[in-house]
This record gives sequence, structure tokens and C-alpha cells, in this order.
Amino acid sequence: MNFKKYLIIGLLPFAITVTGCNKLDDFGDTNQNPNGASSPVVGALLTNVQAGYLGNLAANTRGGLYAQYFSETQYTDVSLYSLPQLNFSGEYAGPNPDGTGYSGPSLMDLQSIINANESNNQTQVARILQQYIYWTLTDRWGDIPYSEALKGNTTPKYDTQEEVYKGMIATLTDAVAKMDNASPITGDLVYSGNVSAWKKAANSMRMMMALQLSKRYRGANEYAATEFKAALNDPAGSIDENSENMTLRYPGGNFRNPWFNTYNGRKDFAQSKTLTDLTGALNDPRQQAFGGKSEDPLSPDYRATSNVGVPYGLARASAEAFTGANPTWARILRSDFRLENSMQVIISAADVTLARAEAADYGWTTENLANVYRRGIELSFEQWGLTAPATYFTQSNVALNAAAGTGANLRPIATQRYLAAYPNGLAAWNIWRKTGFPVLTPAPDATNSSKQIPRRYTYGPTEYGTNKAATDAAAARIQGGDTQDARVWWDVQ
Repeated sequence: MNFKKYLIIGLLPFAITVTGCNKLDDFGDTNQNPNGASSPVVGALLTNVQAGYLGNLAANTRGGLYAQYFSETQYTDVSLYSLPQLNFSGEYAGPNPDGTGYSGPSLMDLQSIINANESNNQTQVARILQQYIYWTLTDRWGDIPYSEALKGNTTPKYDTQEEVYKGMIATLTDAVAKMDNASPITGDLVYSGNVSAWKKAANSMRMMMALQLSKRYRGANEYAATEFKAALNDPAGSIDENSENMTLRYPGGNFRNPWFNTYNGRKDFAQSKTLTDLTGALNDPRQQAFGGKSEDPLSPDYRATSNVGVPYGLARASAEAFTGANPTWARILRSDFRLENSMQVIISAADVTLARAEAADYGWTTENLANVYRRGIELSFEQWGLTAPATYFTQSNVALNAAAGTGANLRPIATQRYLAAYPNGLAAWNIWRKTGFPVLTPAPDATNSSKQIPRRYTYGPTEYGTNKAATDAAAARIQGGDTQDARVWWDVQ
């Protein structure tokens, strides 16, 4: 599938327009305009990918619906588990589903930065961000194009998820090792060109990727634990304070927080009653930030909290009846956390620290489990401007009751990881699929044949149409076939 790519990038300090006129294929060719600049504006490309792509990944409503962070208030197909037969080719090179135009920033834009290689550190940041995006892709679909992607090959093979994970971890390790203390990073909305911070972010990704493989490699001397410890002990460090969070700093205007956009003239999504019941059962003060009463800036309730979650997985008529009877149902986030210039956390110190707690519970590390677990929870509260009360930690559903190294504390640790990741729906879906916690009840009005929560996306028609042999080969490797009930490789039973 060929298409023309038009890329317009606008931002106050980065008011730059980049255009391209020649053809691009699904996974390939470098964007060049014979009538324009001969090389890409790497800072503008980085800005566009971060604000237009990275933030939307962290605001993925489908993952949040499967993980029951959210409920749909009107169009309830996703939460009733309609077939997620979705294309990913646009995330590689940016085509619209019909093969025309340009739908947004992509992996290829990061590859253009790498190909230009104008600054070593800029190149390494692009490589780091590529691995983050590949991480979200493989966790959604399973096997994906990786080793042959972005090289001008219109029919790249699908690497197995095992190969993708090991490739991502190796690339992140290499990128950290190759960063220097001099070359500039421009257009960076995340860390403003701070090399040390990018190293910590990359090491944090390595740790969390390794932990995601714990069902495949549980032993303390196996691949996952070895890679986790290597990242944890890397001299460059990892994210350990909220000031080090991997955070997008939206300026507003052309680049607005995606949660603001979710309620900009619409109100299709709510905080789920599954989540408000959980925070209620734990007397969790984070609910003050998690749910808001109104999406209307003119409403007196605009900056007020709501704990009225919308029941999950209802058919449209029932969902509308509930929201009609309960107008202060909880919107996703209190409004002051979803202004157009609100920051959005991609990876937090709480995410990383609670991952360390899970690793310690498996016996992968010698870190003090009780200390690192408590610190992870405290960091999550701090992220929302709150302080965890001492009584929070003594509750039976929060306290750790088994010895470290046994893996027997998974329920409370996974539940706290789930809470700390809010509102990152893909992260929550990953945690639930890997651990089974918190325990989720499938949608009561589910329309799929199995009535079970989807475990993966299925390959879309574009993939079968433009790269049929490779897609067929990947589908044939899936135990149970290319279905939403099949499990990705790391999600072994």
C-alpha cells in the first residue's frame, strides 16, 4: 500500500512545517521532499512524536476499558468486547486506514531522526522511544514486525514476541551505553534534553519489560531476573523520585493533553465502578484525583471529585440510563489533572518502585521488600499531591503477609501497581493479564462468543491485505489462532 505523507508540525517554540511529496510504503521509505529541505528537522520530529503519539499511547482508552479503569457511557462496543481487528501499520509509517493522507506521528518519524544522525544523543533518544512504542505494539498484538521494520521493506517478517522483547531490552541497554555528555537533544518535551534523565528512563523501561516476562522466566537466575538486575544496578540509575518521572509537559494550544481532548465537547468515557469500588474498599484517597464530577469548565462542579463510577460492561441503554440518573458520574481524572496544558506521566517512580517490589517478592533481588513496597505506594500518593495515611498500609488488602522471595505477595503488589498506573490503560491491562490481579469480572452484557475479557488485539485487514504471507505466518504461530481470546507469548497460563 502506497500513500503520500504530509506532516505538519506546530508548536510555539517549534513553529516548523515539514512536508513530503514522494510515496511511502507501510513500513518504509524515508520522507523526502525534492522541492524542500533535504534533511528532516529532527527537533520538530521528536516534538511531534512525543506530543502526538507518546501521550496518546498513555491515554489508550481500549486498554483502560479492558482493564476496567473506564466504562463507556454511550457507545459501548469496546467494553462489550467487539472484535478488536485493528491495523498497526499506521503506527509504523502513519497511513490512514484507507491508505491516503497521513494520520499522525509514527515510528518512521523516529527512524528519520536515527537516519539523519545529526546528534548522537538525539539518535539515542529516538531509539529509546522506538522501543517504548514497540513495547506497546507487541503487548497489544503479540508478534509484530521488528527486525525488518522501517528499512524500506514493504513486507517485513513478524518477529516472535520473545525476539521483540529481547531486542527491545538489548537496544535500550545499547542506547544508554552510547549516550554522551555533549551532543544536544532538541525538541524534547519530556526531559528538556537531560541526558541523565533519559538514561534513567531507559533503564526503567528495561526493568519493567523484564518483569513483564516473569510468567515465562520466573527463576532468579533466568533471563528476566538477570536483565532486571542489570538495569537496576546500572550506574546511570533508574526513575526513583517523582521529579524524575517520564512526563509529557503539554504547552496547550496545538499540543493539548489527550485527556482534555477526551472531554472537549464529548463525554463518552467514565471512571469505572470497578475502580471506584476498589478505591472505596481501600479507603484510598487517590480517588480524590482519579474522578471528577464534570467535564464542563463552566460548571460549579468542574474541579470537584466524584466517586460515582459507571457500572462496567453495560449495553448502551443501561449505560445511558445510569448516567442520566447520576449526572455527577465520575469522569476520568479530576478536571485540574486534565487541563489542556496538564502534564501526563508516561512512566512514574511509583511504577518503577512497585515493579522493584514485585521483583523482590520473586526473590530476583535482595532489596528489602517491605521498604520498597511502601515507598512505591508513597510515591504514587505523592504524584497526585497526597500523603498516604499510616492506616492505609495496615489494611488486610494492602499489607504484605508472606515472606519475600516466595512470590506469595503478588495480589497486594499487583493491585498497587494497577492503582499506581492510573490512568494508563495499556499498563493496567498488562498488569492484569500477567498477574490476574485485581480480579476482574467480565462485562455482564458482553457480545463476544467467549464472554471473556480480550487478551490481545487481532491483526487488521490492512496487515492481511498488504503483508499477507508474513501476517498468515504470525497468525499460524498463535495457539488458538488470531483471536482476541488467544494469549500473547508472555501471557502463558
